[in-house]
Amino acid sequence: MVKKIFFLILLFYFLTLLQTSFFLHFPFRHLLNLVLIIVVLINLFEARKEKLGLFSAFFGGFFLDIFSENFIGFWILILLAISIFIKLILKKHVRIPVISRV
Repeated sequence: MVKKIFFLILLFYFLTLLQTSFFLHFPFRHLLNLVLIIVVLINLFEARKEKLGLFSAFFGGFFLDIFSENFIGFWILILLAISIFIKLILKKHVRIPVISRV
């Protein structure tokens, strides 16, 4: 678990650097939020018992806050809310079929 969290920290750091420095020169810069896309994908495809989605939302939001002009905590709150919303929807409305012996 620690290796996954360390990898997430590095991944979100480099994605935020790309997003705030390199992609500013392209016309599609407002449409491409790499950190948001990765956080949503991690929350959709991780196991239900793991907290990796919440960690990814926190670290992704932290790095976006560091490199943005908004107040600290803006992106952390947004990404954590999205992460919790996805977890709630998956927990309440999505059932994974289990094969059982007859």
